[in-house]
Amino acid sequence: MKAIGIIAEYNPFHNGHYYQIQKIKEKYPDHAIIAVMCGHFTERGEITIIDKWARTKIALENGIDLVIELPFPFATQSADFFAYGAITILEYLQVEKVVFGSETNQIEDLATIARTQLENEEFDKLVKIYSKMGKNYPTALSCALEDLTGKKINTPNDLLGVSYIKTILKENYKIIPEAIQRTNSYHDKDLQTSISSATAIREAIHNKQSIKGQVPEKELRFLQNTYHLEDYFTLLKYKILTEKDLSIYQTVEEGMDQKLKKEINHSTSLEELIENCKSKRYTYNKIKRMLIHILCNFTKEKANQWNKITYIRILGLNQIGKQYLNRIKKELAIPIISKITREKDEMLEFEILTTNIYDIINNNHLVSKEFNSIIYIGGEHYDSK
Repeated sequence: MKAIGIIAEYNPFHNGHYYQIQKIKEKYPDHAIIAVMCGHFTERGEITIIDKWARTKIALENGIDLVIELPFPFATQSADFFAYGAITILEYLQVEKVVFGSETNQIEDLATIARTQLENEEFDKLVKIYSKMGKNYPTALSCALEDLTGKKINTPNDLLGVSYIKTILKENYKIIPEAIQRTNSYHDKDLQTSISSATAIREAIHNKQSIKGQVPEKELRFLQNTYHLEDYFTLLKYKILTEKDLSIYQTVEEGMDQKLKKEINHSTSLEELIENCKSKRYTYNKIKRMLIHILCNFTKEKANQWNKITYIRILGLNQIGKQYLNRIKKELAIPIISKITREKDEMLEFEILTTNIYDIINNNHLVSKEFNSIIYIGGEHYDSK
């Protein structure tokens, strides 16, 4: 049995995700499908609207065979580091291909761009030039690539796809990248007929609009009690006001520590704080990522320490996922974790802390789930030993 890898947030799982899974099953009917999924915090600086165990169950009910957690230090950083963590996990798991959504669906163009970033010495120079001209990093990157390759890339999934390919090339991994055409815009904030973006669905949930028909019907039961980043504003305000030095936190760059301390007293909401701090250099998502790192006490020291994947943590699986793991687990170079014990990896201990922080507002006693058995659909409990 071989496997196909997906990298996902499922925040929330929607019809576009189901479409992607069905397309993979049609093309690779004899493969297991493995999803590497973020925990409770995401690469764009969001918190997930429902917890990781609910999202795992939904994924398994809709065609995923094995769900693996992407650790917080990788899940909440920039595209390249996010991609490194996720692709490295899939490489350890010996997947044949990683399949991702793409706005252009031009895998060769994405590969050309990835090679240019890695091999062309002019690339970094051009990015710096465009940055000095006042462009934010994504725009500077896009302009530099267009200058060098004649190809324009400025959409989120294509940029992530380039990061996936860069990791594969740089680390000399065996995984083959493959794209599936996206059927909607990543940034759409309005609900479409049947396949809408996760952004639009989150916006609809926040505004108490019906999302029936946008997500699998079974998922609706999980979306009655949701988490929203804005609800953490008071906690963040306390942390910003009382911390002596905010620059110790990952992604908080020089100058922004003082800007946050200044603007927190003039802001009545998280949205207002971000707007007050936003600039050409500091994008909306970049600031949100900073705030997540401050909220969760994720320092630069911890980021430097936890820069490698040291374990594979199972969140859930079905019978197919179990069979696949049983076939490869003796060949794995790092441990598989299906149940947390007292002897924990430090990065995994931090994962438990972030769950506690995530649950401060709703108080659903989620941390107890960190020590329970994994979600298993289809039979007896899975033991990784």
